[in-house]
Formats: sequence, structure tokens, C-alpha cells
Amino acid sequence: MSAIRHFILATAGHVDHGKSALIKALTGTDPDRLPEEQLRGITIDLGFAHLELPDPANPSSSLVLGIVDVPGHEDFVKNMVAGVGSIDLALLVVAADDGWMPQTEEHLQILTYLGVSRAVVALTKIDLIQDGTSATAAIREKLRHTPFSAAPIVATSVVSGRGLDELKAALSRVLADAPPQTDIGKPRLPVDRVFKLQGIGTVVTGTLNGGTLRRGQTVAIQPSGKTARIRNIQSHGRDVVASGPGSRTALNLSLDAVEDIQRGDVVTLNDFGGPSKVLDVRIEISPRAIHAIKDGVRVHAHHGSGNVAARVAFHGDRTLAAGEGAVAQLRLEAPAFVFTGDRFIIRDWAERSTLGGAIVLDPDGNRRLFRRDARMQFLSARAESPGDVSRLVASQAAYEGATRKSHVLVKSRFSGADISAAVARLTAAGSVVVAGDFVVHADRWQALDRRATEAIDARHRAHPEQSGLPLTDLRAALKDVLPVADLFDAVVAHLCTRDFVRVGAAIRRTSHLPVLPPQLQAAGARIRAMLAHKPLDPPSRKDLAPDIGSQQALRFLIETGEVVEINVEIVMSADSMKRASEMIRQFIRAKGPATTSDLRQMLGNSRRVAIPLLERLDRDGVTLRQGDKRSLRS
Repeated sequence: MSAIRHFILATAGHVDHGKSALIKALTGTDPDRLPEEQLRGITIDLGFAHLELPDPANPSSSLVLGIVDVPGHEDFVKNMVAGVGSIDLALLVVAADDGWMPQTEEHLQILTYLGVSRAVVALTKIDLIQDGTSATAAIREKLRHTPFSAAPIVATSVVSGRGLDELKAALSRVLADAPPQTDIGKPRLPVDRVFKLQGIGTVVTGTLNGGTLRRGQTVAIQPSGKTARIRNIQSHGRDVVASGPGSRTALNLSLDAVEDIQRGDVVTLNDFGGPSKVLDVRIEISPRAIHAIKDGVRVHAHHGSGNVAARVAFHGDRTLAAGEGAVAQLRLEAPAFVFTGDRFIIRDWAERSTLGGAIVLDPDGNRRLFRRDARMQFLSARAESPGDVSRLVASQAAYEGATRKSHVLVKSRFSGADISAAVARLTAAGSVVVAGDFVVHADRWQALDRRATEAIDARHRAHPEQSGLPLTDLRAALKDVLPVADLFDAVVAHLCTRDFVRVGAAIRRTSHLPVLPPQLQAAGARIRAMLAHKPLDPPSRKDLAPDIGSQQALRFLIETGEVVEINVEIVMSADSMKRASEMIRQFIRAKGPATTSDLRQMLGNSRRVAIPLLERLDRDGVTLRQGDKRSLRS
């Protein structure tokens, strides 16, 4: 069975230059499906076809091209943009008798803004002129200084059939070394058609990118957030179990009403967050453009198969002219589902001119923060290399200080493996630190470590009698340098991998041994002596510590484990507690279950001490009370 590589081809070019006729001649399918299109003889909306070609790089493989035929009339450029959002190859059509025309130029600029890098030029209607050489030379001149300067130019005629085989061969050659669209595990299907079939229900079509969709899968429809199940999938007219990136795909969805989804919506998964209304972008204007973009201007922002009204905001009151680029913000009037790295086309409010293109630097922009210096540094760093995953991860860590690994570039055109590899490279380079579930900028991590160390050492110096710094106090000390509250546990865990240890609800240096301060040492010595005098029948807590000084000394002895709290009234030295516990074990092993009176007499203490002591041993799981006797727990 031969291998298949899927690609998407879109036409481009001026109205009446023969795009649809050429596609029909190549595929046998008339992409003009609307009655009005057939009546008027021009393409109004998107048309679709597919073409299978041999793979020149591999005789056992074939190339399957999903074809999107776009309108060329200036009134329908918005429909044209909806068809070229995720394509691998452009078929730029120029009529030999007309030559380069306004929509040819606008479509070329749109393809450039969208990052399309491969094209084949079809010089149509070659039978209407005598000198094809000069027509070809004129097109080649127009392609200079564009990504398509070396694109093959093939003279064709749908009347005589001239050049059709050569055109197919040129398409194959250009795609021979083209990598198929990558499955990054983030499927998105921008919807370009919605219709209802009797007995089947709602059907949507689009060009799938970023991942695979499968029959039976539950999907989210953005930006509404509604969910649906995929009942069936078709690709190029065939039922399939799954469809992958780079395929024209039709989905039968379990939606109650066809109105629940429309062109411009995106079928995706629920794993990638929600839609956006503020986008931080870099806007670029072609040197060949004739219009500028002013700060605050209202525009149409075209993305995927849809478009939304928006305002443009620059950093400062400025106007972007032809050949210039700048960081900007698109403030959308309706939400859109957008990833970092996505490209937009910006057209004027009257929908008469294409003004420029934009690439998304952050889909979750903030109007209030946009003009702050720290935000601009973050966006400027991304704008230098928007396709460099390591730079994007580093910029996010630098700006946020720390972020959960599961949140790093989740709304981006990078796979989880790409992001993990970038984190590993940055960690090896010392730029970031992985702490638990967080990726932390190295400078911020060092600041946290330094602040925590200083706070613990300061507590040891000020209160050598304490076992350490309470964790609540450490959290307060780190508050102004802790970028994410949940990072605190990771900081404590890191400290405990080196010179520190947790002691209950506190943390201390491993080398720190609590000592009574000089003013409490006498009280501590007196308490030790009183507990040693009658080790198994100690005096009450009130007698041991009648004043504040001795109470502080007793608290120290309890916190350091030298003294054990039996209850609020009785304390005992840890050694005596251990001795009493062992005596009780031996007695019960030898004599069997014993009463409180039996055990009290064996210990030689009073009921005042014996009863709280036995209740403490019950709680500690040493003894088990059954009626008026106690046995050992197994």
C-alpha cells in the first residue's frame, strides 16, 4: 500500500483570471458550487476540490492536495483570506492577457503576511497572447524581493489543455521536499462551511491543522465553548476513522441546531483554554503596501476562517508605515480562539484594502499592562524570534518569574515535546530552574533561595532557643519575591535537599542545635532537676513553671523534644516517658491485660499522672483500652 502525504493548496489571483476553470481542468471538479457563482461566472465564496499526484521523491508514495479555490474579486477578499489560513502551497494565477493586477498584488501580500513560503505561478489564457516570454518576464519582475522570487511559472490554457501536465509536475516538484504538517497534539479545525443534511445533521468543513480528530471524540467549539461529539468524519469524500493535520476534513457533529456553529468558529479540544479578546502581536507592513496603520484605528482582523472587528494600539502614539514593523495590541470586539505564533491579516474598516499582517506574541494580552516597560521587554524579546520555542519559554519565565510546566505555551503552535525539550535546554544552560511542577527563572530562584536562607539564619541568631523558623513566617518573608504562591512548597523542598531540615511546622539549618538563652538556663536546670527527682510521678505543670521565665524554658524543652506533653497539666522527660512505656509493655506481656490500678502500682505513681499517661499511650497506639483493662495493640 502506497504512502500518502497530505497538503493544502489554495489559489490566489485577480478576478476573472481563470482560477476556478484551472482547478476544474486539473481535478474534474467545478469549485464554483453556488448557483450565483455559476450564473455570474465569478467565484464569490470558497470552493473545494482535491488532486492526487505522484511523489517525485518517492515512487511508492503519493501527494494528496486538498484544494481551496478562493474568490479574486475585491469585494470578496475576506472570503479569500478565510481560505488561505493553513496552506502549504499557493497556486498564484495570472492571466496572460491581463498581467499583474491589483488583486494579484493584494493576494501576494496576504500570502506573505501568512508566512506561506511555497508557490507555483500559473500563467493562464496563454492562447490569448503571442509573446509568452515577455508575460513570464513581467511576472518574474513582480516576484522579485518576495518569498516567491524563484517560484516556477507555467504557461497554461484550459481551452487547449496546454501546460496542465507541466503544472501538475511543477506542483509535485515544489512539494517533493516539503514536510507534511506536523501533529503537535493540538487539533484545530477553523470552520469554513456549515450545512445540515437530512437524516445526518450538522456538518462542518475546514482545513485541519495541529493535530488529529477521531470519530466518537468530544470536541469544543470555540469561542462559544459549546461541546459536541464527532459522529462521523470524511476527508476528500471518503469516510475515515480519524483525520490528521493538512487534510480537508468534514465533521458530522452532534449539535442540536446548525446555528450552534458558524464560519470562523474553531473545532478543537477542551485542553487548551478559552478564547481571547486582547492579543499582543507584532504587526508588519509590506514595503510594497500603500497604506499606513495608525494608533487606535478600527480594523478587521482576519484569523483562520473568520474575522473580527478590532482596535490597534501601539506603544505610544505612532503610525506604522510601509516596510515597518512594531509590537502592538489588537483589542478585539468579539472573542477569538488564538495561539501564540498564529498569523492575522489586518484590513481596513471599509474592507477595501489589506493594511498588514500580524503574528501573535501572547494570546492573553492585558490592556492595562501593555504599555509598561516590563511587558514591552517581554513582547520585544518574543518579537525577535517568534518561531523559537526556547526564546518563548525563556521570555515567559523571565516575565512571570515562575509558571507551572503544564501552563507553559499551552496555547501555542508547539508540541508538548518541543516545549519540554526547550525547558531542558534552558535548564542545562542555567537560564531556568525546574522546581516541582514549576519552571522558574534562574534569577528569581536565586533571589528566593537567598531570601529564605537569610530569614532562617536571622531567626537562629535572634532566637537560638527555638527549633527553627515557622513556615508561616518563612512564607511571609518570601511574599514579595514569590511569583506564585504555590511555589512555596517547592522552595521548602529545595532547601531540604541541602543544608536545611523541616522540624514539624518549622524549618532550620541541619547544623542548628537549639540552646536556652542565658537568662533561661537557670530555670531550665531547675525544671530538669524537678523532673529527674520523681521521673514517673512528676509535679504538675503549674509547680514546674510558676512564672513566665520558667514557662519559656519549659516550652523550649518541649519543642526540642527533651520533655513530652502528656496533657495540658502533666509533662514528663522524654527518657522517663520512654521508660514508663517500656515498663507497661513488659508488665502486660508477662501478666496479660491490666487495670489502671495494676499499672499505677507497678509504676509507683499517682492517679493524677497514671490516668493521663495511659490515655496518651492509648492515643499513641501503644495500649488498647477494653473495658477497665488495657492490652497491647498488635
